[in-house]
Amino acid sequence: MKDYIEERVLKVAVYISENNATVREAAKQFGVSKSTVHKDMVSILPGLNPSLSRDVRRVLDVNKKERHIRGGIATREKYRQHAS
Repeated sequence: MKDYIEERVLKVAVYISENNATVREAAKQFGVSKSTVHKDMVSILPGLNPSLSRDVRRVLDVNKKERHIRGGIATREKYRQHAS
């Protein structure tokens, strides 16, 4: 595999792990698509660093469980601003 891809995968994984970042936040930070980040974390990272992969998986699982709450909050804020 290309060295720059492995380097990117590890940097993104560390970012997600240290910041409890979402896939969207990581993608924006590193200038890649959400699907690239997700594929890297699920497919490539386990082969590079299994321990880090487990940490990232935990963060992504929490984010997945909470995303419906974040969506509701964003919608509430949207309509709050329209009512003002």
